[in-house]
Amino acid sequence: MKIYNSMTRKKEELIPLEDGKIKMYACGITVYDLSHIGHARQAVVYSMISEYLRYRGYDVKYVRNYTDVDDKIINRANLLGKNALDFSKEQIIENEKDMKELHVKDADITVKASDYIDNIIKFVEGLINKGYAYSTKSGDVYYKVRKFKDYGKLSNRNIDELLNGVRKEVEEEKLDPLDFALWKSAKPGEIYWDSPWGKGRPGWHIECSAMILDNLGETIDIHAGGKDLIFPHHENEIAQSEAYTGKPLAKYWSHCGLIKINGEKMSKSLGNSLTIRDALKKYNYEVIKYVFLQKHYTSDIDIKDEDFDIAEKHLYYFYNTLNDAEKFISMYSKYQEKNVLEDDISIQIKDRFINAMDDDFNTAIVISELFNIFKYINLKIKNSNKDNRAIIANTLKNIVKISIELYNLIGLFTQTPIEFINILKNKYINILNISYDEINELIRKRIEAKENKKYDLADEIRNELSEKGIILNDTKDGTTWNIKKLYNID
Repeated sequence: MKIYNSMTRKKEELIPLEDGKIKMYACGITVYDLSHIGHARQAVVYSMISEYLRYRGYDVKYVRNYTDVDDKIINRANLLGKNALDFSKEQIIENEKDMKELHVKDADITVKASDYIDNIIKFVEGLINKGYAYSTKSGDVYYKVRKFKDYGKLSNRNIDELLNGVRKEVEEEKLDPLDFALWKSAKPGEIYWDSPWGKGRPGWHIECSAMILDNLGETIDIHAGGKDLIFPHHENEIAQSEAYTGKPLAKYWSHCGLIKINGEKMSKSLGNSLTIRDALKKYNYEVIKYVFLQKHYTSDIDIKDEDFDIAEKHLYYFYNTLNDAEKFISMYSKYQEKNVLEDDISIQIKDRFINAMDDDFNTAIVISELFNIFKYINLKIKNSNKDNRAIIANTLKNIVKISIELYNLIGLFTQTPIEFINILKNKYINILNISYDEINELIRKRIEAKENKKYDLADEIRNELSEKGIILNDTKDGTTWNIKKLYNID
């Protein structure tokens, strides 16, 4: 199994620090507002990776954090006239609602900064004692960036480049413009905790170092997060933790790509920040996941308006095929008959899935394989006859079983076919402003017209439904209908 390591900038063989066990930490959300789909993608990705690692036999301990003490949180809480920690708790509840609706499995351990204040203070004291940090008269504590010789190794930056990018109006008590805050003295109206340096609160970066040490130890296997965290957050985590313990913080650094909307970085000021909640109002949770999984997790995604619609059509096709397969299996499978077709692709499906996922969790390949699988299923059903139906049904039973088992690992096909199909039909019935009763009545009139050999009228009714976004399919078992926009996939 291979994983891309942001530290070495190459794929490496995944060899755990302890045989058979993997300790993984992912930086979570700063809870000052509702979570957006960038947060959703990262949560989906690392939940998926942890599930796949378990499937491959690893004992995984996955920790994810909330930043619940931060300038943005304090500013937002003050605007609302709320206590900052109370506001954070409210936002965490809202985030967890969204993640539940998105069907993202929880991390094994979820932590938040405010629960680790004593650990953070101890950590900061240790850095001061080792000469890597200093306190000021105002009660702030800063980390000495130049003291840590490897600073910049993750982001591939050097000190001179960093100095050019530092704001000129730096804090007066800093010894060096590059130094960053480990502990911030409390300003009027801010939440605070007592510390050896006075009333204050943690800086952003120190919380993760302290929580990793307490929950996972000095060195972990995988440290994960969004690409936007490489600098300065993860760079500063490395400096803090490795100065404190004298050991590497993580063996592998994994970073999820970022999301743009129609070519622009998500931004509230631009009005293009799509929240998880708003996305879920419009799209089924598997549709959202499918958009993420079509790209390799390390790649940035530029989401266009039509991407969710295309994903919807693809999943509608897959679920309709599963529905047809399940009906066929129910009618023709003979449980006592073990024979299957010679070209049964169930083993091939499993091998290709594992090969792709073992190569740095390549869901893009895994998704592309779905079209081959479902084309095979449809062709076998279409070409079946009374002599081969039982053997085809037994074959499809293998294929459906293994496909659902594997793709559940990445969050797909977790609903019954009828459930998913009806959800989308109901959505588009409302959009098209037509009712089930209206469709069924027009179909009844068309059948009656055909029985009375009024074929022109029958054609008019078909065209009327087509104009309303409904297509008809005449079969030996009767007439069925579908949503035109969903029926033909790209």
